[in-house]
Amino acid sequence: MHYFRKILRYALPYKRYAWLNIIANIFYAFFGSLAFVSLIPMLKVLFDDSEVVAEMPEYTGIANIGDYTESYLNYYISNNIATSGEMNTLVIMIALVISTFLLKNLFGYLAMFFITFLRNGVLKDLRNDLYRKTVELPVSFYSEKRKGDTIARISSDVLEIQHSFLSILELIVREPLMILFTIIFMLIISVKLTIFVFIFIPVSGFIISRIGKSLKRHSDNVQREQGFFLSILEETLGGLKIIKGFNAENIFNRKFRESTDRFFKYSNTLLNRQNLASPASEFLGILVIAILLWFGGSMVLVEQSLEPAQFIAYMGLAYNILTPAKAISKASYNVKKGNAAAERVLEILETESTIKDKPNAEEKSDFNESITINDVSFKYEDEWVLKDFSLKVPKGSTVALVGQSGSGKSTIANLVTRFYDVNKGTISIDGVNITDMSQKSLRGLLGLVTQDSILFNDSVKGNLLIARESATDEELIDALKVANAWEFVSLLPKGMDTNIGDGGNKLSGGQKQRLSIARAVLKNPPIMILDEATSALDTESERLVQVALENMMKNRTSIVIAHRLSTIQNADQIVVLSKGKIVEQGRHSELLALKGVYSSLVEMQSLA
Repeated sequence: MHYFRKILRYALPYKRYAWLNIIANIFYAFFGSLAFVSLIPMLKVLFDDSEVVAEMPEYTGIANIGDYTESYLNYYISNNIATSGEMNTLVIMIALVISTFLLKNLFGYLAMFFITFLRNGVLKDLRNDLYRKTVELPVSFYSEKRKGDTIARISSDVLEIQHSFLSILELIVREPLMILFTIIFMLIISVKLTIFVFIFIPVSGFIISRIGKSLKRHSDNVQREQGFFLSILEETLGGLKIIKGFNAENIFNRKFRESTDRFFKYSNTLLNRQNLASPASEFLGILVIAILLWFGGSMVLVEQSLEPAQFIAYMGLAYNILTPAKAISKASYNVKKGNAAAERVLEILETESTIKDKPNAEEKSDFNESITINDVSFKYEDEWVLKDFSLKVPKGSTVALVGQSGSGKSTIANLVTRFYDVNKGTISIDGVNITDMSQKSLRGLLGLVTQDSILFNDSVKGNLLIARESATDEELIDALKVANAWEFVSLLPKGMDTNIGDGGNKLSGGQKQRLSIARAVLKNPPIMILDEATSALDTESERLVQVALENMMKNRTSIVIAHRLSTIQNADQIVVLSKGKIVEQGRHSELLALKGVYSSLVEMQSLA
């Protein structure tokens, strides 16, 4: 119930629907119990079993409510039969039964009608918060998490919460009230028989509760495994070319099959335990009814302390308790299932972001002097990727970072954009530490073009507007022209409104990269970070992209992480890294003259 209380806070904006649901449920429970009591006068008339009472009985207090009700009922029936005849009285009694059942079902529908808005509202808000938190959490959070597991939490786990936790909201008022009103009417009919019934109900409740003890653990296994095979599916769709190219279908089929086999086993265990709840509770309920028939039958036939019509109505009331009791027992199993789902959902919602804005973070809107990286050391896990790294990038200059894979080039881009925070040292812009700036204003100063062209399943226009939502078509076309992309975009079937497919897969590698550059150009930031923007391209595409990059870097400060050294020969400063440290620094011609690491890298690439 700990997680249930946390989820319930999402119901607060919809509390008016909760109150309307409670009011409707009160009437539903009242008329649901009264419906069985209304059978008594009909049965009395039908079996001619009513005692003739000529005078209106006198009410003598709550202690004698049962006797008073019975006397008043007999008086009413006697009076009606005397004035209207038996058949007319029977019709009135039947109309009374129909009316109570009609009102019960009307209020039952209204209760469900109101609770629907609450359930779906909680579902919507929970998903929105989960998505917002997913976007808000730092990149480092997902370096160890499976994407499919996150997808499973937003989709199936939230649905499980709706089916389990939120279904309790329907039962939390209705079923206890139904039981309460039923017990009141049962006590009015016979206190002795009611006390006898309630000796057996706790015994059956204890047996039912024992069945659902391990449901949370089994449900947790099911949901975790579902996240795992969704991850495999997501990775398969993303890497389909590699899987087919390496004939690795059997490997991935086996991994997926092993996961679904485990899911099959966990689901069977969970559902079999859950399915045991209904027949077990029904059998125990019928057992209570059978004992009731024996004990109540002796009161009618032997003691004659209970009338047959009352006993039949009492049996209906006793059975009326079984339905809400079964619903409550089933809900308790659902709580255990929902507990596992809520735990997984709340794990994301309650995860504190390691990268936060300070309370009075500075909103910096311009760039005037330089970017200064001062004695920065950083590690992703245990091993230092950067060690005492220092670099100054003056405004308007282009600084290129080169070195072998693993030397820490891309890490610098991750730190400047504050996707990760430094372990030691500082990074500042115009003397302001980036940790003292809001993340939004920091990233507002930066444009980013990565090695992998990250595009979305949208039109060309939709992908560009991510940079600046208010941009006009003319501004979009200008950005595309700067990026050497307008020539191919203008030839697309619908121009800028053409959908480019999942990840931009309808375009070539060079076209995708030029669109990424156009997006950065449209943002028009003072600082550009280019993370190996041409390394994945063929020679012709590289030439077109390189021209686009040169166009984009004019009058801007640029940090270029380069794999192909031919693309950074005109840089104002080239920094050569090895194992997280600067080993050489200077212009292209100066570094070649040194005949050191940079010269060796250039020579290796020219030979290649």
